Amino acid sequence: MILPGKHLSPHRAIAGVGAEILAQLDRPRDVTELWERVRMARAKLQASSPITFDWFVLALTFLYAIQAIEDANGLMQITNPR
Repeated sequence: MILPGKHLSPHRAIAGVGAEILAQLDRPRDVTELWERVRMARAKLQASSPITFDWFVLALTFLYAIQAIEDANGLMQITNPR
């Protein structure tokens, strides 16, 4: 579920969805804008299927838990390496 495996493609694994989220964070964005950008990017890929908002939030929570992203006054941004 977190990592892709034999029966789970990278487009369905939380880490894979997290990578797609990180790719859309070229600047701080609010959750709604980020959700729309991830949905549009996935729609362009023929190999990936749509994800639910719940799955998106789960991946967002995973990224926050591993300190890959942070909340900056309501905007999600990539955490600066320390």
